[in-house]
Amino acid sequence: MNLGYVSQDLAIDDELTGLDNLWLQAGLYHMDRSIRKKRIDEVLELVGLRERAADRVDTYSGGMRKRLDIACGLIHRPGILFLDEPTLGLDIQTRHEIWHYVNRLREEVKMTILLTTHYMDEADTLCRRAAIIDRGELKAIDTPARLKQNIGGGVVVFKFTDDADPHLVEKALEVLREKEFVKEISSNSDDYILLTNDNEEALPKFFAVLERFPLRLQKVTLKMPSLDDVFLYHTGEQLREGSVSKEQIARSRTSMHRLRGQR
Repeated sequence: MNLGYVSQDLAIDDELTGLDNLWLQAGLYHMDRSIRKKRIDEVLELVGLRERAADRVDTYSGGMRKRLDIACGLIHRPGILFLDEPTLGLDIQTRHEIWHYVNRLREEVKMTILLTTHYMDEADTLCRRAAIIDRGELKAIDTPARLKQNIGGGVVVFKFTDDADPHLVEKALEVLREKEFVKEISSNSDDYILLTNDNEEALPKFFAVLERFPLRLQKVTLKMPSLDDVFLYHTGEQLREGSVSKEQIARSRTSMHRLRGQR
């Protein structure tokens, strides 16, 4: 009873009302009938569904369904809640809506939440501690702020013009890597990503090096590190294509579920 779990796929019944789903879930946990109504009222208030509780779930939006799904995982007041990719396949507005309610859980209920996600901005927004896991191996774990600080003071993203001499490009990169202000240089498609320890003077020093070579830049930007940069730093590659296919699978499952409901 100390653990709650909300799966990646919705586990609620579209043909029942929100209230019926919660009564069913409470029964599965063998909760005493004398406290069911109080608990149901609490979770409905927490996820903002009190006014729609008597409506069938098939009239709910995607965000409302996910909030009801989370409410079902909270009905027994777990000390630890597992959320498995709670916003997978949702639009950006609905994702932010779910973020709001997850933050409420953390701040108001004082619940420990373990969340898995492929969205780095989601981890940055919601998590007090974040872990980078690649192919089952733990690469790094710390607060999002420290994870970003640890990879450097800033990130310079640059790209040479298409007609740049590959030999000169490699020579320029070799010289850059030897400079004290450069922590690491990696590539991402046609872009190069330079991690620097010197955020304020990084660009002037960067341009000073490249002035020695007859190369033209197509673009150059300086930004503070993000968790995406942390992921690339520790894994050496972009987010796996599997995250995209999972979204496609989630949408397909939703479509199939709706089709079955129309039969």
